[in-house]
Amino acid sequence: MERYSKLGLPFLVGGLLLFIFAMKSFVNIGYGEAGVLFKTFGGGVVTDKPPKGEGFHIIAPWDDLYVYNVKQQEVFESKMQVLSSNGLDISLDISVLYQPTIADLGKLHQTKGLNYLQVVIIPSLRAVARSVVGQYTPEQLYSTKRDAIQLEIFDRLKGDVEEQFVQINSVLVRDVTLPSNIKSAIERKLTQEQEALEYVFRLEKARQEAEKLIIDAEGKANANRILNSSLTSNILRDKGIEATLKLSESPNSKIVIVGSGEDGLPLILGNQ
Repeated sequence: MERYSKLGLPFLVGGLLLFIFAMKSFVNIGYGEAGVLFKTFGGGVVTDKPPKGEGFHIIAPWDDLYVYNVKQQEVFESKMQVLSSNGLDISLDISVLYQPTIADLGKLHQTKGLNYLQVVIIPSLRAVARSVVGQYTPEQLYSTKRDAIQLEIFDRLKGDVEEQFVQINSVLVRDVTLPSNIKSAIERKLTQEQEALEYVFRLEKARQEAEKLIIDAEGKANANRILNSSLTSNILRDKGIEATLKLSESPNSKIVIVGSGEDGLPLILGNQ
């Protein structure tokens, strides 16, 4: 019995080792993931071939497979402290949408590793944000230049990290926090500027209305001058005759005195 026990022990150990090797050899990669193969006896990290995609894979039990999330991800930097162009403390809330460059995943693993977010993206983001914000005044940061700052941070961050096998998809400046006294001063100034713009608008509107009245008055005056210059004595006489004829056709009783009116027009006396 003891002899059989001694014979069975190697089989048990061998079976256990085989099970361990089998479990290590069978790898499943989930959706939105990719795997970088490390060959223990074959040159280390595989960088000259595409990473392994989603699904079931078999690798040598002495090799390792490092799985990366290759979907778009977001990192949020809250209350990042930076300085404006005049040295005032500014606090930024920034989000970055990123993902590893899938084709270069092996190089990323070889040079940076799984914690590339902490090694590559966050240090670069902080350096770029401080450099960009340092070009602007607090007023520009608070009001007019936020979109320009966001775009500039995106362009510079993208250029910095793309050579390190990381892809930046978007940068969002979610909030700019100024010292309370500076913020109050800027808000007062912006309010005053808005009120001044409204006052200028009202003045311009009043000026335009006054010009319109002047133009209308000049038009009426010109029309009256043209009309007066065109009313000659002959025209007035013709109009008088025309009116006399219409009155004479009226059924009302009247007395017509020929030649008694001005310019020799008939004089008509009605209701007699």
